[in-house]
Amino acid sequence: MADTRPLLFFDSGVGGLSVLAPARALLPRAPLVYAADSAGFPYGTKSEEEIAARVPALLGRLAERYRPRLIVIACNTASTIALTHVRAALDIPIVGTVPAIKPAAALSKTRVIGVLGTEATVRQPYVDDLAARFAADCTVIRYGSAELVQLAEAKLHGEATASARFRAVLGGLFNQPGGDRIDVIVNACTHFPLVEAELAAAAPHPVAFVDGGPGIARRIAYLTDGQDWPEMPPPGIAVFTRLDDAARALAPALAAYGLDRIEAL
Repeated sequence: MADTRPLLFFDSGVGGLSVLAPARALLPRAPLVYAADSAGFPYGTKSEEEIAARVPALLGRLAERYRPRLIVIACNTASTIALTHVRAALDIPIVGTVPAIKPAAALSKTRVIGVLGTEATVRQPYVDDLAARFAADCTVIRYGSAELVQLAEAKLHGEATASARFRAVLGGLFNQPGGDRIDVIVNACTHFPLVEAELAAAAPHPVAFVDGGPGIARRIAYLTDGQDWPEMPPPGIAVFTRLDDAARALAPALAAYGLDRIEAL
């Protein structure tokens, strides 16, 4: 019999779709479950203690229901805070999401890179460690934005977003000392690649954007190498911890990612 165990992607909202998309492209036969903690959204303004307790508990419930072969924490904030707790709690391969500082440093010519994430992510010691290991010869400028998460969610809901709001967010990077020399920006929140085009258009000069999605897709392929996949995967499932009208309104956007069923946890 074909192995129908899914890949399970977890985020506070729709941001993890930027991770699911490259994984789906690389592994088109993989069954997919996408879980959004809509009842806990947003994570970027929550305390570390709250996230460290909430995420393992939710993933335990999701693992029990969907029996995934692998879980992707497709959220930088949840990964930097709760990844070790989840790995301790679950006997399933867990792939986390970390800011793509290493590829950004490799790409930068000016040796000044920006890290754009949530407030919770950019203050984590994990980011200090990545910068010290992979960008020691770079100036790393950080900015945390809760508004950009909301803008990405609004875009997926089909709502109009003003370019001035993106310019204001980017000002948090470019207006810092040395910020005018930034040539690469790390989208250190999985929501942000969903509005990369808007960010690029709002930047005061051309910059490159990098994120962890393609690398995570390759990691999933490596960890599942040699495993069986169904010839025709079942319809993908999107599950919400609060299934309200706002979640249901995402149905057309979710279908574009292969997620044709919506459920409540």
